[in-house]
Parts: sequence; structure tokens; C-alpha cells
Amino acid sequence: MIYKSTYKLKRFFFIYSVGPILGSIVVFFAACSSSGTSSTNEGSQLPEIPSTPEPEIPSLTDDELLDLTQRETFRYFWDFAEETSGGARERYHPNDPLNDPKTVSIGGTGFGLMAIIVGVERGYITREQAIERIGKIMNFLEFADRFHGAWPHWLDGDTGKVRPFGEKDNGGDIVETAFLAQGLICVKEYFKDGGDEEKVLSEKADELWKGVEWNWYTQGKNSLYWHWSPNFGFDINLELKGYNEVLIAYVMAAASPDFSITKDVYTNGWASNGAIISNINAYSIPLIADHAGNSPNGGPLFWAHYSYLGLNPNNLSDDFINYWDVTVNHAKINNRYCIENPKGFLDYGADCWGLTASYSRNPDGSLGYNAHSPSNDVGIISPTAAISSLPYTSEESLKALRYFYQHKDKLLGPAGFYDAFSPQNNFWVAQAYLAIDQGPEIIMIENYRTGLFWNLFMENEDVQNGLDKLGFKY
Repeated sequence: MIYKSTYKLKRFFFIYSVGPILGSIVVFFAACSSSGTSSTNEGSQLPEIPSTPEPEIPSLTDDELLDLTQRETFRYFWDFAEETSGGARERYHPNDPLNDPKTVSIGGTGFGLMAIIVGVERGYITREQAIERIGKIMNFLEFADRFHGAWPHWLDGDTGKVRPFGEKDNGGDIVETAFLAQGLICVKEYFKDGGDEEKVLSEKADELWKGVEWNWYTQGKNSLYWHWSPNFGFDINLELKGYNEVLIAYVMAAASPDFSITKDVYTNGWASNGAIISNINAYSIPLIADHAGNSPNGGPLFWAHYSYLGLNPNNLSDDFINYWDVTVNHAKINNRYCIENPKGFLDYGADCWGLTASYSRNPDGSLGYNAHSPSNDVGIISPTAAISSLPYTSEESLKALRYFYQHKDKLLGPAGFYDAFSPQNNFWVAQAYLAIDQGPEIIMIENYRTGLFWNLFMENEDVQNGLDKLGFKY
């Protein structure tokens, strides 16, 4: 048993080549990992041959199905973590385990810290095992490369040195850092009332995230900017504006006791002085927020997940929008689009849905990467999209989860459900995993079941101070 062993707005941004050594950066709208994009074909894509009969649906209760999904997904962050640092590997390909084994994902490691807490809560590992692993990760983070306190997108697991994400992206990444900080705060709160060893762990987590110079990443302007490089400064000059996955960066920046931003930075940056509001409807469902470049049916669904792994969108609103309504409607529209299935892709429907950034199938059949959404639908379903939306669309997401398990012979691998598949293309499956896709699954299932991370994160006094400073109701 593994459980006792010791062993997406880079605004139309970076989609990069898949391979042992990652290469070319292409401008696109995604926030994560490997690459290659597929073109969108117009018209019906239905094959002329009849589809094969569906396998019989296994008789599992909802709880058993959720148990299985969390347990198997946990393996990604425990059995298949980067072995030297304990952090989350950027990717894991079971059929090619030496593919990029030393690249540590900073955002994925933040998700991994939260996954380890799930492991304790669900009995996959002991509390002592969790303390040992998290301590190892935090020691690595403490001595790894940082740039005005922010970690880079990727680190080398052996050396702690930056691994460039792109030519000029070789320094601090404030968004990936915010994803990590979200996890560190949950660690801080989870262990703060424990024994001496746990209190030390809690204090170290608190110290790490508070060392980030969030206000440096404003360039002295009224907005946050994604990157800073010791060689290129702010040359990338990518401003963080919503609506997308970067809300958590503003919340963390406002929460910082020593390097905080002003409300004007939030209002002008994230909210674009009110231009974040949208009056567009899809399927009679209000979009509410302007999903830049993805109207009217919303952007990739990871936008509804990454910022809300700890930040609870329930009853969360600022001066402009209600974030629970935004996230729920985003997921509902994504579901309705797949049911309508305007391109006629095989198997799309009420039990086979979910479009988000993930691995993808290139036109030649090779493994690529794409920011799938209703406006960029190439016939690829990503299990993380529906599974991680469980708190928003529980009935619809459980239907999808049953479909995925129904096809477990193809879709369920050694670290949970594989990253992407396409019934349209002879049930092609990306037999690969990404940290930033596996993490939201195990975390959002837990939020759906117990609200664990929403409770931990929202009880943090610094988070509350930051939300107050930005004028949030919560």
C-alpha cells in the first residue's frame, strides 16, 4: 500500500512544447505546463461508424467513488513526488517516468501541501509522515531561488535553482507563488494547535509566505505584474487583470503584513475599475464577469478552481461581483455547452463534459497542450474540469465522475484519472498527469465533502485583514 510508504492568465500566454527538456513558448491563454495546440475545426465531427456500446456502470455509492478518486489522486503528490525535494513534479508520464523528473512545480507544490493534509484526514498516511514530508518540502523552499521573495514557476528539485519557463521567465512568478502561499497558509492553520513539532512547522509555513515582497510586483503602479527577472526586469510586463485565475494573487498581496498592496492596486488591476463586470448571458445563465477573449461561454474551467482552493467563494463579493455566482455559473455554462455539443463531438453530453487547460491531442495524434474552452473546443475532455467543479455543480460533476469511472480501464491510471481524453478520436487518452490538474481534484472534492480548506484558509487572520482591506464581504 502506498499510504504508509516513505518514499493557466498568462493572458493568451505560455503554452510550451512537451518533451524531456521543455522548449518553445507560444502566446496563448493558459496558466501552466507543456504544449502544442490544436486547431478548431468547424462543423460536425461525428464519425460515420457507430459508436461501441458503453460498458456497464459500476455499482459504487457517491462516497465510494469520491473516496476512490481522492485516494488514487493522492498518489501523484505522495508516491510520485520529486524525490529530493518532496515537491510536486510538474508532470508524470507513467509510460516514460524519466520525462522531466526533476522539475518542481511551485503552484503544484502548493496544491500538493493541501493534498498531503487530505492524506492525513482520510487516513492514507499518518500525521507523522505528513509532518516529515511537509518539513522536507519547506526546507527545500526556504533555500531555493527566490526573487524579491517570490519563487519562480519551476525549480530544479536537486539544486533549488530556477528552471526557466521561458526566455525571459527566469525569475519570480507572483501567481505561482500565490498558489503556493494558499497552501502554506492551510499548513499554518492545520498544524498551529498541535505539538511542538507541528507548531514549528506551522510557524515556518507562515514565515515563508510572509517573505514574499508582493508590492515589488506592482512596479510602483496600481496593478500587480506577473514576472520579474534579475536579467530582464519587468520586460514581460504582464499585468494581472481579471477575470481569470489570478484573484488569489491580489488577496495574498493584500494579506501580507509587511509587503501589502493598496486597494487601488486591486481596483485598477484585477477589477479594471469595474470593467470586470459582464452583462452577457449564455443558455440564459449570466456570465457576470468578463472572461476576456472567451465570451459568451466562459474561459477554461481552471479559472473557477485555482484561486478558490482555499479562498471560499461562498458569499464572497467585492465592490463589483459575487464570486460564488461567477464560479457556479461558469461551471454550469461549461456543462451546458457540452450538452448542446455544437460541433457534434462523440460522447459529449450530460455525463461527459469538462473543458479546461490540460494535455491535448495534436492534429497528428501526438501529445500536446491546449487551453480548452467553449471558444476553443477541439474535442478533448479533461476530467479535472468537472471533478474540480464538484462544489459548484455537484449533480453534474458526479455524473461526469461516474462516466470517467465507467471507462476506468482506459482513464484510471496509477495516480488517478488521466489528464485528458477524446472519445471523438477512437477514445484517445493522454496517459499523463500534471500537478496543477491533479491538485484541484483532491482539494475541491474535500471542500465539497467537508469544506476543510475553505475553513482553514478563511480563518487565517492575515487573510481576513487582506479581504477587509480590499472591501470584500465574506
